[in-house]
Amino acid sequence: MTAKLFTSALFAGLLAGLVAVLLQFFLIEGLILEAEEYESGAKVHFAAGHSDHDATEHAGGQPAPSDPNAGGIAMSEHDDSGDSNLTRFGLAFSNVFLTFVGWGLLMVAGFAVAERFGRKVTPSQGILWGGAGFLAVSLLPGIGLPPELPGIPAPDLFARQMWWLGTVIASGAALALFAYGRGVAPVVAGIVLLVLPHAIGAPQLPEFGGIVPPELSAEFAVRSMVESFGGFATLGIAAAWLWNRTPQKTEVPATA
Repeated sequence: MTAKLFTSALFAGLLAGLVAVLLQFFLIEGLILEAEEYESGAKVHFAAGHSDHDATEHAGGQPAPSDPNAGGIAMSEHDDSGDSNLTRFGLAFSNVFLTFVGWGLLMVAGFAVAERFGRKVTPSQGILWGGAGFLAVSLLPGIGLPPELPGIPAPDLFARQMWWLGTVIASGAALALFAYGRGVAPVVAGIVLLVLPHAIGAPQLPEFGGIVPPELSAEFAVRSMVESFGGFATLGIAAAWLWNRTPQKTEVPATA
């Protein structure tokens, strides 16, 4: 069982990571590079207004170092030190691959638990598991903490990480209750778990500010969600297919 779990997670994570990185480079990389130009001062938004640093300080936050959401799907920190596209692609793929292997381990562990309770996971159900992962890790936490470009003022990083983690756990538990619970009580409990993190509220700054045009930030948030969905959909389908294809070792009872 352990070998089957790791094998399914490893190869599914590899494929999902590749899809996510390709989507990232085609959909998001250009936006990040443009945001870095605003952050470095090569481009200025509303140049006639007050300075960019004043805007950040006035908002009372710190520039977002990276997307705190998206389950670690966002690319590693970027710099303009002359790294080749191949190097950036390799670093990004390594980061995303390890992230999706981790999510794949959690997903196939869920497969094992479901089968333990008599709910066999078929390859056709993989897209549902992938969609659930996208909801729990990206979309629902993104309601409170949308993906952010570099240079945008943001609340304390640790507070954002804790809220994101709590929302992921609560959302995942709620979706499991909806899928496998019986009766009214699991549904009610699931609704409470879905609402609770947002009722508490994600860490927010008292006012908006920053050096990146809001149109660029909005486009980045939408494209990040597309990337996340593509990665998780691939992960769910691949993990479910591999889970059913990978033979499970059975112990042969010893004969006297």
